[in-house]
Amino acid sequence: MKTYEFTIIASGLNSRADDFEDRLYEAGCSDATISFQRGAIIIAFAREAKDFAHAVISAFEDVQKAGAKIARFEPDYLVTLTDIADRTGLSKAAISLYSSGERGKAFPAPVARVTSDSPLWDWVDIARWMYAQKRLPREAVLEARTAREASDWVRQDKTHSHLFAKKIYDALDEEAA
Repeated sequence: MKTYEFTIIASGLNSRADDFEDRLYEAGCSDATISFQRGAIIIAFAREAKDFAHAVISAFEDVQKAGAKIARFEPDYLVTLTDIADRTGLSKAAISLYSSGERGKAFPAPVARVTSDSPLWDWVDIARWMYAQKRLPREAVLEARTAREASDWVRQDKTHSHLFAKKIYDALDEEAA
């Protein structure tokens, strides 16, 4: 088993209630650090699981069991050049050369804020490209896809965790094909 780190930003629980931390702990979040920032409950997990998908799915289920509403999932799948450098272990200069086409071929195009000074890339596209370049392991692509599916699920305001698990596993099956 490996330990996976990620964060769920939630709401819907009274942080001043006497049983606030107990509710999360008893729901299965004993492997998380809980804090508050800007009115949100930040639940930072270090969860042991057989893979990233299982870690994320079980954390979603546990947070919802506690009665919280999931507002966001991190790490975000939209990334800057600095994020790409951090996640790949390459220098920002190397990533800049890739993104400008000066090194390597067919580096993915940004997907958001394209005309700005700080465009965003889809981490799934980047992870796939880096995998093809033998710069990342296949597991990084699967984790990227899981993170994007988790973020999409939360944005759609869905709550049924069994459907979430199916969505994740369907996406990973598609990724493996």
